[in-house]
Amino acid sequence: LSKSMPGSTLYTVGHSNHSHERFMELLARHSISAIADVRSSPYSRYMPEYNMPVVESVLQKAGVAYVFLGLELGARRSENSCYVEGRARYERIAQLPLFREGLDRLFQGIKRYRVALMCAEEDPINCHRTILVCHEIKKLRPELDILHIHGDGAAEPQQELEARLVALHHLQPELFGDLTTTSGLIEKAFALQATKLECRRDLEEE
Repeated sequence: LSKSMPGSTLYTVGHSNHSHERFMELLARHSISAIADVRSSPYSRYMPEYNMPVVESVLQKAGVAYVFLGLELGARRSENSCYVEGRARYERIAQLPLFREGLDRLFQGIKRYRVALMCAEEDPINCHRTILVCHEIKKLRPELDILHIHGDGAAEPQQELEARLVALHHLQPELFGDLTTTSGLIEKAFALQATKLECRRDLEEE
């Protein structure tokens, strides 16, 4: 386990279908001391053990702080300005004042705690915590290390996830245009993945 300075590292984790015991093991392995829940609605029909009151209690008993940031950093939005043809567009969400307030709260939190963003999906590449939230964080705080905790306990650095995302979308460098650089390929890959994940206004929270 690497010893990082306060304020220098942010983690993410998906509760997936883990038991509470397994989930707490994942957090303990990486010395997580606070969870920032970025689910738009902190309830699940499929995993009720991760409904907010339950998981908050479990975390607090283990000495892990809990804060709900789903209103600020969630992907399902009430703001009409986010929607284009019924889809909540990530680039619009990222510009919302409330979203920016959520990032500010997060930056304050990581000064004191070892924070993990929590959502439902096990693979961070399939979750807005990465494709929306962490993507914006890297623009604002490029020096911040972001590590994604997987179900096997491994922590995938943001840079490795970006390479995996580019490969997932079969992107190759081009001679002209936006895809001539690595950063251009990464931006394109995030845009393509966002299109896959962006929430429709008429869909229910799982």
